[in-house]
Amino acid sequence: MRHLACFIILGAASAEAAPHCRQALALGLDVSGSVNASEYRLQLDGLASALESSEVSNILIGPPDWPVRITVYEWSGPRAFNRRVVVDWLEIRNPEDLAQLTNQLRSTKRRPADPSTALGAAIEFGVGHLSQQRDCPKRTLDISGDGKSNTGPRPKDIVLPDWVTINGLVVSGPEQGGTTSTAELTAYYMANVLHGPSAFLETAAGFADYERAMKRKLLRELQGMSISSLQE
Repeated sequence: MRHLACFIILGAASAEAAPHCRQALALGLDVSGSVNASEYRLQLDGLASALESSEVSNILIGPPDWPVRITVYEWSGPRAFNRRVVVDWLEIRNPEDLAQLTNQLRSTKRRPADPSTALGAAIEFGVGHLSQQRDCPKRTLDISGDGKSNTGPRPKDIVLPDWVTINGLVVSGPEQGGTTSTAELTAYYMANVLHGPSAFLETAAGFADYERAMKRKLLRELQGMSISSLQE
C-alpha cells in the first residue's frame, strides 16, 4: 500500500509539473506605409490559409491537454496606437478553435497605419505579450516585414530574455516597391531581428508568395516541440 501511495503522489506531482500549453506563438504582421491594401489582404488571408493547410492544422490540433496558444498583432510606427491585436491569445484544441482564428483574420479590416517602420517597438510588444504565457515551455515570436526599421528603438539595442525565440519572415521581390534588396534585407533581419539558438529566417518573394512562406515557417516552428518531449 505504501508503494501504491508513493506512485499516486508521484503521479500527482508529475501532473502538476506538466505544462498547460505546448507552445505560445505570437505573430507580428507589418502593416506600415510600404504595405498597400492588396498586400495587406494577401498577408492576413495568406496567414489564415497557411494555418488551415492540412500539414499545419494536423500539428496545431494535437492533444487537447497541450494546446498551442496563438496571438496575432499588426504593427507599424513607434507609438502604442500603431500596434493592434487582431486575435488575442487563443488555445487551439480542435477544428472549431482553428476556424475561429482564421475567420477573425479574414474578417479583419485595415485601419489607417503609420507610414514608418518601428521594428524594435514591434519586437518589444510581441515579447511583452509572450511574457504572460509562463506555463508554455516554448515561446516564439514570429515577425514579418518588408523593410528595415527606420524609427523607434533599434532592434539590436533591445535587451531580450533567454526564454524567447524570435524568427523572421522577410517579404521582398517586385511587389515590395522599395529600394532594399532581398539580400540586404535578409542580412539585416539575421543581424538585428533573429534571437535564440534555434532562430531562423524565411523569405517570401512578394506578398503573393506570403502564404507559401508562412506555411513553411509555421511547420518549422511548430514541429520544434514534440509531444514526447513534454511527457519526459
